[in-house]
Amino acid sequence: MPDTPSSALPRQVADAFVDALVELDPVTGTYLGVRESYALLPDFSPAGQEEIAGLARDTLARLDEAERAPGAESDAERRCGRLLRERLTAELAVHEAQEGLRTVSNLRSPAHSVRMAFTVTPTETEEDWAAVAERLRAVPAALDGYRESLALGLGRGLPGGPRATATFVGQLTEWAGGRGGWFGEFASAGPSALRAELDAAARGATAAVADLRDWMRDVYAPAVEGAPDTVGRERYARWSRYHNGTDFDLDEAYAYGWDEYHRILGEMKKEADRILPGAGPWEALAHLDEHGTHIEGVEETRVWLQELMDEAIDALDGTHFELAERVRRVESRIAPPGSAAAPYYTGPSEDFSRPGRTWLPVGDETRFPVYDLVSTWYHEGVPGHHLQLAQWAHVADRLSRYQATVGMVSANAEGWALYAERLMDELGFLPDAERRLGYLDAQMMRACRVIVDIGMHLGLGIPAHSPFRPGERWTPELAQEFFQQHSSRPPAYVESEMVRYLSMPAQAIGYKLGERAWLLGRENARKAHGAAFDAKKWHMAALSQGPLGLDDLVDELSRL
Repeated sequence: MPDTPSSALPRQVADAFVDALVELDPVTGTYLGVRESYALLPDFSPAGQEEIAGLARDTLARLDEAERAPGAESDAERRCGRLLRERLTAELAVHEAQEGLRTVSNLRSPAHSVRMAFTVTPTETEEDWAAVAERLRAVPAALDGYRESLALGLGRGLPGGPRATATFVGQLTEWAGGRGGWFGEFASAGPSALRAELDAAARGATAAVADLRDWMRDVYAPAVEGAPDTVGRERYARWSRYHNGTDFDLDEAYAYGWDEYHRILGEMKKEADRILPGAGPWEALAHLDEHGTHIEGVEETRVWLQELMDEAIDALDGTHFELAERVRRVESRIAPPGSAAAPYYTGPSEDFSRPGRTWLPVGDETRFPVYDLVSTWYHEGVPGHHLQLAQWAHVADRLSRYQATVGMVSANAEGWALYAERLMDELGFLPDAERRLGYLDAQMMRACRVIVDIGMHLGLGIPAHSPFRPGERWTPELAQEFFQQHSSRPPAYVESEMVRYLSMPAQAIGYKLGERAWLLGRENARKAHGAAFDAKKWHMAALSQGPLGLDDLVDELSRL
């Protein structure tokens, strides 16, 4: 870790941590726009994981000293120190439980990190492509380190989930297939001067993916057969702290999920009746799939989503937000093949040379219903993830580099994005029953996530007031059945979502529970200010304070 002065304050300790982390994790460096990272990949082996854990331990020791230094009591230093301590402590708890030896997922694994790194690597110049070639040559070692960790996990009786494993094998097969595999397709856009070098490096990367696929299929999958897909209360609580920055009362959170389910269902029934009199919500949504407003064509849909975000920025800037010019820029993209089914967002580089981007997975689809796009892009783009994460980058000089980048708490960010969807409803941006039912369908999905994620991992009972199998106990199979019955999305999407929940326990509950924290913080601030409450001022102050765990978020939002 870089030296920090003996009189360092928490923000200096936090920034020194980022500098050291980038050296160990070039994928993080790539997202930050650190050019030296573009040609490299991390060490995902047990030794590489322990090196990052050692950095966290050293940083916490330095933070102990920094928090005693004169000036550490200021709000800026206090907030940063509190975040750094909470995040590193949560990350170490996960590491020390050896969760890194069983990381198999359809969305977040070292293999996914490797592939995603290429999608945010600059490819504008021949120099950029030379770095891509070097990074392609690093893929085999990175995947070997990941396999070493999984093999050690097997040896220690720490299996990943069988269902996630089977899905991951399918993804690896897709990445290795086609003409040269995913890496070959990516490299094919490079300059002719580097054609031979890029093709050779891509072949090596694709071969490494195929090797990992074969090992996962032939060795790992048989070894984990019969292992539970769910994690139980102890592991779930640990992951909940990691993703949410708080120790939830999980039984209270489960009950809240059911309260929201019943509230949203009542609203959905009203909107469904406006669309198709006498129909239920999912009958009305099925009707919209066939007869509702659609965008035809993949490129046409990308352009339409870009226009939707641009229009939202123009309407909100100066009224409910005050946006810097570089924050106003966001790009709509199509997700690379082999992605999970859900749309996602990637933030801007620190210098904004790479803008924030939303990504739409399309699979074989060419026709997209508007009801399923609008609220989602308010969530992923504007005023959701993009405004928050780009604003953090914009005010990084007032925060710390850590707060503006790697210190993100999932439930804070996802809670804001869900709050952003609700805000657009409050402001009248969902004027017709079609768009509003789509918004409520997305809200219902987040409420169902709380129910099934907690319910199946903890093996809870289904309450008597449930219209679905009251008195039975949750299993992954029942959770998928329930989720499908309460979703407009196709079975493949629901299957992808269920694998996500099983392999990323407690992450999905942060949307609804994070939204609850944002709404409570706004309500407390509104009560404190009375008629003087200024929503635009509050939004910008809230977005400019950097990330916080839910332990601290309500308190800080209430003070603004």
